[in-house]
Amino acid sequence: MATINGDFRTKVEELMSLVPSGQVTTYGDLAALAGHAYASRVVGGIAHFGNPELPWHRLVNRFGGLASGYHGGREEQAKMLASEGVTCTDFIVDNFKDLRWCHP
Repeated sequence: MATINGDFRTKVEELMSLVPSGQVTTYGDLAALAGHAYASRVVGGIAHFGNPELPWHRLVNRFGGLASGYHGGREEQAKMLASEGVTCTDFIVDNFKDLRWCHP
């Protein structure tokens, strides 16, 4: 089994920096793109403690749900997404399938 190291963190952060304004990606998408498809929980930890300059508000769960652990809560994440034209209903991204980014 491959170990997850600092290179994984670097890849996740690089990928997160590529997610365009007005789109979202998932923990699992980032994990897979960074080479560890089953490390979505690790991606969550990276998001929580990672570079605050990155657009972590664009990171959602596999159903398009907002993160309960987002700094400021789901309300703040929804507000940040709304500023980019992404609307949410009951903390789920509207048109999730159309707005999902899963490739560099």
